[in-house]
Amino acid sequence: MNFALKQLFSLILPFIVLVVVPFAIESSLVVVVDIVFVVGALLAGVGLVFLATTASMFIRFGRGSLAPWNPTRKLVVSGLYSYVRNPMITGVLTALLGETLIFHSFWIFIWLITFFIINSIYFVLLEEPGLVKRFGEEYLEYKRNVPRWIPRLKPWKRNSKDAIW
Repeated sequence: MNFALKQLFSLILPFIVLVVVPFAIESSLVVVVDIVFVVGALLAGVGLVFLATTASMFIRFGRGSLAPWNPTRKLVVSGLYSYVRNPMITGVLTALLGETLIFHSFWIFIWLITFFIINSIYFVLLEEPGLVKRFGEEYLEYKRNVPRWIPRLKPWKRNSKDAIW
């Protein structure tokens, strides 16, 4: 499968999480334009910017995608990744919170919590051990210095010829 097609297929995952599941679990998607809607729209926008920015970094610098079937070949630790190890998922969670507010939806909020729990388990049991195998000490140092979920106040910097800054 060529590179462009792999990138296109990798967009299936966020589409399912942000569109398919919310529409499937929420029977009445009613929008009321109020302050809660405005805050939700802003959060959804910020989340989508995080997602687009981090996915773009994976493609341009890491030479891979957000999808597990096309992982990055280089460790990406710059930009948003210098503040938090999982800014892509943070973006998705932020967008889901925005959707929760836009649609005043308890069920989308439950999906947000479920998605967070699934990813927390996945990262600890599968993704992080895989990153240690692929990138070794370089990833371990990054992991020691950059938190999984709560961003640092200042970006982490390390000089390395193999990491993408």
